[in-house]
Amino acid sequence: MFTRRDLMAGAAAASLLPLAGANAQTAAPVDLLKIFVPAAPGGGWDQTARAVENVLRATKLVNGAQITNVPGAGGAVGLPQFINQWKGQGNALMVAGMVMVGSLIANKSALSLTQVTPIARLTGEFQALVVPASSPFKTTKDFVDALKADPTKVPVAGGSAGGSDHILLGMIAKAVGVPAPKVSYVAFAGGGPAVAALLGSQVAAGISGYGEFGEQIKAGKLRLLAISADKRQEGIDAPTLKEGGVDVELFNWRGVFAPPGVSDAQRAAMVKLIESMTASPQWADICKKQDWTPITLTGAEYGKYIESETARIRDILKDLGLA
Repeated sequence: MFTRRDLMAGAAAASLLPLAGANAQTAAPVDLLKIFVPAAPGGGWDQTARAVENVLRATKLVNGAQITNVPGAGGAVGLPQFINQWKGQGNALMVAGMVMVGSLIANKSALSLTQVTPIARLTGEFQALVVPASSPFKTTKDFVDALKADPTKVPVAGGSAGGSDHILLGMIAKAVGVPAPKVSYVAFAGGGPAVAALLGSQVAAGISGYGEFGEQIKAGKLRLLAISADKRQEGIDAPTLKEGGVDVELFNWRGVFAPPGVSDAQRAAMVKLIESMTASPQWADICKKQDWTPITLTGAEYGKYIESETARIRDILKDLGLA
């Protein structure tokens, strides 16, 4: 799980990439890049996929791209398809991240992200705790007080079971003395359905990356109670969970993977493609717009990170009663 130090080190390293990219050979254009998104349109992975597509097109690193969405169970539905049907395709990438790691563990899947080919970690994003505009909850304390009174009466919308949204709710519950297994978590296959449930007041609150709620917050349709960052963020009028009396901090991460069975040359070419993309000013601009922290890590080092992150999240889910 990311600490602020991890993110700042990653961001510092990422800030050097444009200089490195200027001196290095740019990746050769890909004729058609196929991007696999194991989630419904509108969510964080889908937003990431479309950002990658837009930047690669703008920088002329690809001549064309197509996105395939296969939603369900935090990636547990799509991952087998990517592994089995996309095997060996050197022009394909899957977007995934911390959510899938947790979901696969929580769903006791026989599969894991160690079975695909790690290409690059891309971004980190703090989580947001929101409520409908009509909610009686005005502060984090109001939400926590209701959770303590009866967690079953405070349904919280988020991504698939075991993902970062679910983990954050469990961490909040544990921090305030509520048994994590007793919280009422309502899992959705993507950000769009979760937002719809919030706008329809079908749930009491929602947790996801700030970028998924940003438009509705700015429009006054959702109220932002707190963010899971270590400090207040520029341009976001909300306290941290810690300011609200909940000693919790959490950052989500997202990255891309090639299918299993690609050659070393195909893997190296895809790593080079993504390194060229993340070194571009267009990528820096879209990260700023989406409130994503660039934390680029590629190739073998990313593979080691996936292995350690899988073990760490498994331990956290066990502690929280989610696995």
